[in-house]
Amino acid sequence: MTNQLNERSLVEGVANHVVGRNREIELVVAALTADRHILLEGPPGTGKSTLLRTVADQIGVGFHFVEGNAELTPARLIGYFDPARVLNEGFDPDTFVDGPLVAALREGALLYIEELNRVPEETLNVLVTVMSERETVVPRLGRIGAADGFRLVAAMNPFDAVGTARISSAIYDRVCRLAIDYQSADDEASITENALVDRAGADDPGELARVVELVRRTRTHPDVRIGSSVRGAIDMSAIAATLAGVRGGAPGDRSVSLDAALLALSGRIRVNEGSDRSPEDIITELWNDVFAPPPDESDDATNSGKVTAP
Repeated sequence: MTNQLNERSLVEGVANHVVGRNREIELVVAALTADRHILLEGPPGTGKSTLLRTVADQIGVGFHFVEGNAELTPARLIGYFDPARVLNEGFDPDTFVDGPLVAALREGALLYIEELNRVPEETLNVLVTVMSERETVVPRLGRIGAADGFRLVAAMNPFDAVGTARISSAIYDRVCRLAIDYQSADDEASITENALVDRAGADDPGELARVVELVRRTRTHPDVRIGSSVRGAIDMSAIAATLAGVRGGAPGDRSVSLDAALLALSGRIRVNEGSDRSPEDIITELWNDVFAPPPDESDDATNSGKVTAP
């Protein structure tokens, strides 16, 4: 019963710092308190790293961040002997510089690897051994075992094929996988509002809702392969607020809002191969749909003074 209360308190503590994601918070807390490794899969901008960092903070354990990329060699992950000190002192343990993996093992901390599917295979093999044996062996240094609390937490975007590789079944067999999708429109509006809380001119709820709607439509447009995350809504709102000051207008003015949308979103979307449309063309189309929809026929009839027959 005590453990259940502690876990519930932990979930509530995380929920106070993360918008929405109640189910995901419960599952991540359950996996980590059960001493399991976990992998979050989802598109960028869905709060994967924010969730993991907040859980680590609430648990009160260390958090070693590693950016996954092609340059992440085993030596960079594990650590290395300082060449200058080795010349004077030899291969002494004191001359070894801990990499993030060794530091997390020694401290019993979380090792967080972002973009796991960008990590070279030889480096992933190191992680397989660590997850299986809870230790790593470094030549001339010896065995380094995992202190209590060590866990691997990782995140990746499975939809981006550029510079990525397939994750082997050996990795999947040693982690708990949680798929994370985009949040609801209300949650994304809250995230955007929170990010802009101190920015004057970016607090109109109606304008904010339209910005979020525009960003969400980029994800379902037939000519778009990958749409924008909520970061696009945050950037568009912030730019519109400052651009309005530059031009002496309001954030909702067409010239301000559309230019802010083009600047914030055109680089974030990926157009389908074979499409002859540009990102700017698509963003302009979506902006018109959301911010300047054509009046319906009933409005036209009313505005023109025409009276329909009974």
